[in-house]
Amino acid sequence: MSTPYPFTALVGQDDLRLALLLNAVSPAVGGVLVRGEKGTAKSTAVRALSALLPEVDVVAGCRFSCAPGAPDPGCPDGPHEPGTGTTRAARMVELPVGASEDRLVGSLDIERALAEGVKAFEPGLLADAHRGILYVDEVNLLHDHLVDLLLDAAAMGASYVEREGVSVRHAARFLLVGTMNPEEGELRPQLLDRFGLTVEVAASREPDQRVEVVRRRLAYDDDPEGFAGRWAGEEAAVRDRVVAARALLPRVRLDDGALRQIAATCAAFEVDGMRADIVMARTATALAAWAGREDVLAEDVRQAALLALPHRRRRNPFDAPGLDEDKLDETLEEFAADDPGTGPGEGDGDGGDDDQGPDGDGGGGGGGVPPQAPPPDTDASAGSSTPPAGGEAPEGGRPQGAPAGEQQPVRAAEPFRTKVLSVPGLGDGAAGRRSRARTEHGRTTGARRPRGTLTKLHLAATVQAAAPHQRVRGRSGPGLVVRRDDLRQAVREGREGNLVLFVVDASGSMAARQRMGAVKGAVLSLLLDAYQRRDKVGLVTFRGAAAEVALPPTSSVDAAAARLESLPTGGRTPLAAGLLTAHEVLRIERLRDPARRPLVVVVTDGRATGGPEPVALAGRAARLFAADGVASVVVDCETGFVRLGLAARLAGELGGTAVTLDELRAESIAGLVREVRTGHEVRTGREVRTGNERKVA
Repeated sequence: MSTPYPFTALVGQDDLRLALLLNAVSPAVGGVLVRGEKGTAKSTAVRALSALLPEVDVVAGCRFSCAPGAPDPGCPDGPHEPGTGTTRAARMVELPVGASEDRLVGSLDIERALAEGVKAFEPGLLADAHRGILYVDEVNLLHDHLVDLLLDAAAMGASYVEREGVSVRHAARFLLVGTMNPEEGELRPQLLDRFGLTVEVAASREPDQRVEVVRRRLAYDDDPEGFAGRWAGEEAAVRDRVVAARALLPRVRLDDGALRQIAATCAAFEVDGMRADIVMARTATALAAWAGREDVLAEDVRQAALLALPHRRRRNPFDAPGLDEDKLDETLEEFAADDPGTGPGEGDGDGGDDDQGPDGDGGGGGGGVPPQAPPPDTDASAGSSTPPAGGEAPEGGRPQGAPAGEQQPVRAAEPFRTKVLSVPGLGDGAAGRRSRARTEHGRTTGARRPRGTLTKLHLAATVQAAAPHQRVRGRSGPGLVVRRDDLRQAVREGREGNLVLFVVDASGSMAARQRMGAVKGAVLSLLLDAYQRRDKVGLVTFRGAAAEVALPPTSSVDAAAARLESLPTGGRTPLAAGLLTAHEVLRIERLRDPARRPLVVVVTDGRATGGPEPVALAGRAARLFAADGVASVVVDCETGFVRLGLAARLAGELGGTAVTLDELRAESIAGLVREVRTGHEVRTGREVRTGNERKVA
């Protein structure tokens, strides 16, 4: 076993170390979510924590880590005889992002079932982590079906397994620690709320500190054991302090004044539910114990708020987690004045940023803006509405030197959080978070005969297939006689990533009505949603006399956002050219990545100009998508009292769905488009819109 990097040898990252140590003092705090850019020692710090945890008393031979003094009465290895205790080091169990459901919760012991004919339970990682640490690196990339299982275990403190003829319940109380890079997407709100504390980490910009980080890391890589030995004294001192703080914790007093400050702070930042109040109270108590005090002070409440509230406060979809520290201090001082027993907020707790920033959690899982994508109100080179030198023009005017009819790029409106657009049916594409698909990792939905090499055995189906033939095969003992024809492959269902191809009308008919800002904001929102769901994205634009592939299919959504921001408008509306170009993009991409299913989003008012019979030509181009069975959505940008319904007609030709710009602004497109179905209906709760028809649902 390799020697872990010493916890006390970490340079900087004070908030991260404090949050981990508070959970070591009081596991009831509820774990830590560590957010930050890559290469900031997130995983190193978490792995180093296990060496500082006190040893655990367990029942000898119990696979579920029961405590000798209070064993679990429902333990599958029980009942336990008294006086069978032993001591071992606290465990840190790592949950791989690609783990299977069987590995997490446990399953039927296949070897004993086939060889001995007995039904026995093989524990999973949740059992191993009981009374220890469950660590998930890149927790935001964890498959949804595993997230559901984690939520159940964290909520109930137990794991319930009902599968393959096995019915087992065992205790599963663990310290949940997750690390993530916000650039890779955000967490679902339910899982986010299960983390007691959250910490933002970033690499230091101080040269001296960076030099020390490199110096220590090189020394560790050259001689891990020798490096750890040089820090053994500091490690022992911190371990003793954790033990002392745990012993002091039951005696720490949390008076009514501190409780009022906690409640007032949670109310001021509009957090949902009461979990934040409870976590803050436990954190403040742990802070006092860590400081060696028996009374909770206002500075403990302040620091607890900075650690427990950033990921729980209400905010706009793309705001970064963080607290307004001025508002926090005002709240603490106001309620300290009502209760003389507590003083005003003190200390220099590091509470993250103000209510700004591009990489927020979308109110719990809606969207994260990659740092490379400039926000709409910045003057970045790719997304700025400021024309280059020599090309100044008034707002909405034509830049100097630009072709006639071309207008200055319009700034995108504020993006919003979207829900899910999905492709109908069951795919076989790359793992992602959008549409239903057959995947290697996911929930088991059935069984089939293996095609080629068996990869995921469905045990119950295999036993069922072999059982009727045991007498004919001469079975004489408890073991099961299994033949090749009896084996069954487990069929699993998860989510896949898709190719989301945007076809955007940038002609004069769109710019003249000042709609491009809202249109760009809507497309940007969908781009961000595609980014989180690990889709590939592409961008085709059409205006003037032709269409252009502004961005070939790529996984870089920040490049798509930059192209969108700088997109000029004006000229005629070659709708047919845009559709034909998109169709060609899909044809080429189908050769490169045949398993990835496409979703086409056409943003237009439906008008077509230029050339002979432009409307008829656009209709023929649209029918190519319908013939190929490509799922599509048309965002209808037509406004005004008189509407021609051309976008809805286009949706009918595509075999897709039309959504008006008003509906888009009111609820966001994904709130209206529940699923792009075969037949392509959109259910809004009031009406169903199919092609150019409208009927009451």
